[in-house]
Amino acid sequence: MKPLYKPSVQIATPRWSPDGGSIAFIGGLMSDEGSTGGDVFLLPAAGGAVRNLTPGLPASVSGFVWRAGGDEMLLLESVEGASAVAALDVRSGRVTPLWSAPETLSLGAGDFGLSVASDGKICAFLRESFSDPPKVWAGPIEAWKQMTASSSGERTRWGKTESIHWTNDGLNIQGWLTYPEEYSPARRYPLVVEVHGGPSAMARPTWPSTLFDFTLLSDFGYFVLRPNPRGSFGQGEAFARANVRDFGYGDLRDILAGVEFVVSHFPVDRNRVGIGGWSYGGYMTMWAVTQTQRFRAAVSGAGIADWQSYYGENDIDQWLIPFFGASVYDDPAVYAKSSPLTFIKKVKTPTLILVGDRDGECPAPQSLEFWHALETLGVENQFVVYPNEGHMIFDLAHRHDIMQRTLNWYDRHLK
Repeated sequence: MKPLYKPSVQIATPRWSPDGGSIAFIGGLMSDEGSTGGDVFLLPAAGGAVRNLTPGLPASVSGFVWRAGGDEMLLLESVEGASAVAALDVRSGRVTPLWSAPETLSLGAGDFGLSVASDGKICAFLRESFSDPPKVWAGPIEAWKQMTASSSGERTRWGKTESIHWTNDGLNIQGWLTYPEEYSPARRYPLVVEVHGGPSAMARPTWPSTLFDFTLLSDFGYFVLRPNPRGSFGQGEAFARANVRDFGYGDLRDILAGVEFVVSHFPVDRNRVGIGGWSYGGYMTMWAVTQTQRFRAAVSGAGIADWQSYYGENDIDQWLIPFFGASVYDDPAVYAKSSPLTFIKKVKTPTLILVGDRDGECPAPQSLEFWHALETLGVENQFVVYPNEGHMIFDLAHRHDIMQRTLNWYDRHLK
């Protein structure tokens, strides 16, 4: 059977139009199923030319629903770290903003979207932010009402968070900066950078998680920077594609520029800066310590040390081709140039390495390779493998151990 459409990049959430005459979907550069972002496309059900309904949109569409009649869609957008809802006129392509806020809207479990009634007017979703835990809201757009109460009666144990912007290489970069919980402008504080997973994802305003969420470090006297460098969602498809065949280079420059912005504008000790992350963030941590001596401590969770060996080890290798332009067998050099092991002899930074023993997305041998190199080179390190855990860590004792080790590592090297 001849396919109706063969995309050059990933597609997500295909949905029939109300009249059955076409199929809409989100198309873009996406690294993980469920982490959705891109433009909205329309494909005639009988085949034919595919139309991009949102070319040049300065946001990443993370979800959409058809409204009654099929002439309009509701879009859930990721915009510079925050969330927005807009109406898309299918015929003209006109996008009309309806709502935006420094919050995250979802259907739960990382599914960013809206549940919309058949009349296309009433919505329901989970709504959360750095200061409010997830709650169910429902009602007409901009007239939503809270339907559930907070399950937490305790005060938050982290500082305020604000959106900040800086420029690098002609790009506007956004990030979230969390203040120490007991903040005094008269003091100078250490800073820890948390790089998000992905790379096709975005640091969002969410209620802190118990798994590797550096927002919690602010209770212990840290500023925390969560940047959205090139390659992230939130500023359109060109921005999301800006690290294709360039992993670790432009995105690290964006992060380093963010660090310089923070130490220049906030009471942060420029000599006490650390970095960490999980998944893509773990890779960027491994990469950063091979490229710069800027960081005094690093924590790499589920990282990737060598893209060439990773290609044959992981369970999801097809995501690599749109990002690197070819398989590792056709172009090994492009994989080698972004691999931390290629530059491993430059590492000086004390590094804590964490991984689950059954991780299929960022397999444990990648962390083992990095640890082995640090041991050989005499670089201070600690390597912990969590039994019976995959890419996500579910055992609460393991989660607690990860956060405690992370805090202890930064306290030891940054305080």
